[in-house]
Amino acid sequence: MNKTFFLSLLLLTAHTMFAQQPGNRPEGGLGRANATGKFYGKVIDQSTGKGIEFATVKLLQMRFDSTLKSKREILISGVITRPNGEFVLDNIPVWGQYTLSVTAIGYQNYTQNASFPKPEQGQQLAVFEKDLGNIKLKADTVMLEAVTIDGREPSFKMAIDKKVFNVADNINSIGGTAEDVLKNVPSVDVDMDGNVTLRNASPQIFIDGKLSTLTIDQIPADAIQSIEIITNPSAKYDASGGMGGIINIVLKKDRKIGFNGSLRAGVDMRGKINAGADINVREGKVNFFVSSNINQRKSIGITTTERINFFGNPATSVLQESNSSHIRDFYSNRAGIDWFITNRSTLTLSGNYNFGKVSPIEDLFIQTDSSLTNDDAISYSHRYSKTLRKFKNAGSSLQFKHLFPKDGRELNIDLNYNMRQYQSLGEFNTQIYNYLNAPVGSRIFQEQRNSGKNQFYTFQLDYTTPIREDMKIETGTRITMRDFKNDNRNYNYDTVLMSFYELPGFTNQYQFTDNVYAAYITFSQKIKKFGYQLGLRAESSDYRGELTQTGQTFQNIYPISLFPSAYFNYNIKDDDDIQLNYSRRVNRPSFFNLIPFIDYSDSLNLSRGNGALKPEFTNSIELSYHKTFNKYHNLLSTLYFKNTQNLITRYQVYEYNEVLNRDVVMNTYVNANESYAYGLELTSKHKIKQWLDFTTNFNLYNSVINGSNIESRLQNELFSWFGKLNLNFKLPHNLSLQLTGNYHSRTALQMGGGGYGWGMGGGSFSTAQGYNREYYEVNIALRYNFLKNNAASLTLAVDDVFKTRVNGNLAQSDFFVQEVTRTRDQRFFKLNFSYRFGKFDSSLFRRKNKRSNSDSDGEM
Repeated sequence: MNKTFFLSLLLLTAHTMFAQQPGNRPEGGLGRANATGKFYGKVIDQSTGKGIEFATVKLLQMRFDSTLKSKREILISGVITRPNGEFVLDNIPVWGQYTLSVTAIGYQNYTQNASFPKPEQGQQLAVFEKDLGNIKLKADTVMLEAVTIDGREPSFKMAIDKKVFNVADNINSIGGTAEDVLKNVPSVDVDMDGNVTLRNASPQIFIDGKLSTLTIDQIPADAIQSIEIITNPSAKYDASGGMGGIINIVLKKDRKIGFNGSLRAGVDMRGKINAGADINVREGKVNFFVSSNINQRKSIGITTTERINFFGNPATSVLQESNSSHIRDFYSNRAGIDWFITNRSTLTLSGNYNFGKVSPIEDLFIQTDSSLTNDDAISYSHRYSKTLRKFKNAGSSLQFKHLFPKDGRELNIDLNYNMRQYQSLGEFNTQIYNYLNAPVGSRIFQEQRNSGKNQFYTFQLDYTTPIREDMKIETGTRITMRDFKNDNRNYNYDTVLMSFYELPGFTNQYQFTDNVYAAYITFSQKIKKFGYQLGLRAESSDYRGELTQTGQTFQNIYPISLFPSAYFNYNIKDDDDIQLNYSRRVNRPSFFNLIPFIDYSDSLNLSRGNGALKPEFTNSIELSYHKTFNKYHNLLSTLYFKNTQNLITRYQVYEYNEVLNRDVVMNTYVNANESYAYGLELTSKHKIKQWLDFTTNFNLYNSVINGSNIESRLQNELFSWFGKLNLNFKLPHNLSLQLTGNYHSRTALQMGGGGYGWGMGGGSFSTAQGYNREYYEVNIALRYNFLKNNAASLTLAVDDVFKTRVNGNLAQSDFFVQEVTRTRDQRFFKLNFSYRFGKFDSSLFRRKNKRSNSDSDGEM
């Protein structure tokens, strides 16, 4: 992105709120010192005479700064030109001398002096206006050769410390959610259940730099500005996340002068809709924004599980087939206000309210064979279930930002509160059959009721101060408090009493608090071509949980843990950078890892937590090389190594279950000795022609788990790789085409994700006993832009074009072998429409005279 264009965008999204004072006293006692007027004119191309849209017009004046005790040039007003090149700068003090500055992409910068004419005796100051005429800009041939002027942010920007994926041109995710967006982001993988992994490890997912109660399938894709990928965060960031780093979802924020917004609507192949609207209004010291979205989806999936049990007498083989559907209705609303207190201080208050429901339906068939020779040893069962899950999320945020007179010094204070409430009702209908397909016994009717509340409080303060031009210190503190309560009850139906009764052994009531207190400091310096940053973060964590129906408690308390980080960067030359970085991070066990309650929802995959789990600590090292070949091609290559102590891993054991009165295989969690992961990641961006650019991502790695503390010689090692390709075509007639694809080889289930969505069962997990099967998929999207300034667009997208996304995994031990195969929503079609509108006007709500009205045609 051209530096001038970037600076211009910053100006346009932060219109000056400087409290204006008259520059000179009026002569001859005429009028009042606070009289104002306006400048207006038109910016045109010198060679063609046509108006230049989106040129940046700034009005500057020398003022005395009482803090610095000297004069400096400050910004009085700023606007961007309308489609015909016209502009108006109003509410300008009439006394004083000004400098007018005009910049535009592809043109040389222009400046001139400006002032209002000296008033004549008796002249009315209210009509002070000055026509600056046609301002002619010369084309900058060097800039035109280097920049394509299409008004778009680059789809993917790479830096050594992070990668930024711009969502605007990711047309395949239009009308979807953050889950759809993340599927196209390099280095990131999202499985069928919304589990997110970054380089095959579970990351921390932030929204605008903060943790949230929202899941990724509750965030509309149209509300997202960009995705930031931070694979090895410094001490400034939260230490949680272990091997996975941080994925930060940046929501759209617009502070353009005037008003602008968009409308959108879409439908998919199953008749489910999505729709949304947002608007941003800014004038004076206030900026207001509001958005609202609805997202519906019906997902259909098929899951097949085959397992051979080597325990029991006799041993059994089990075949389980599930046909399921999820109907989802999500509604999200967000609003906020920015108050520009001064030109250095901004206060932002924002809030969100989201609610919705998910309605899963499942047909489950189970065939159990206890002998390979006798047909009468085969039995069947059929379970039909339907569930209604409802939720609501509410959150608020108060942010204060202050810039000090000293360049680079700033203070940020952030207060956040998030709340989530949920409840669900599941109904289960089961019938058992013998080998002749005749019913055995009566139907079994069951209910499951679940409710809970999650509250999240966060306070963060960050302060940055430069010691000198090439040296600075950053410091801050963060307090995070979470309060969680859940009530899960199961009931059977009594056919005699014709009512449901509670099953005490299947009741689960719990609550926990999770508090983390942190402080950090980083020191950075640049010495010619060499730069470094050293950081240290201290965190104290306090985790306490309780099973309220039994009074059983468990806790993990760590008074202080230290997390150092170090970054070293050397600029070989202007287009070559090399960086070495190190960090230490932690992954604390969640309540669902710790809780000893057994989940019986899947008879073949019983699950139970382990209250004795300890946090895992990871040391990460990365060596990166960033090469810019020219303005069209660049490459980021990274060698990485991660070592984790006390790895939290999924482990399956054979045991007797007193509730079921039989032997079972139980999924639980244990701490393995350690794990290693090392690999090479290559990310490149290329622009072949004006009509074609593409991004590639390739990750080659090896993962090793040492679980010899669990059982002798237990080790899982697998060499894996995956790649992503994103191609963007600009076609004639305002058409654009996006083609994305990815391939995953067989992958060790070493560092799987925790579910971030409602899920449809299954999903990857950390284990020393298996792997994920390989798969690939291709997605395609076509967009057509139309109307004036391409304000409207129509997009057709198809996910998994060739129906190749078949997920599955294999797990095995001395007691069993189990293989799972899953598909969902193959070759899925979506159609979406969007329309942008707006008016850039610095005096949107002020009464205008006839002449100013005639100049205000600034529609998009």
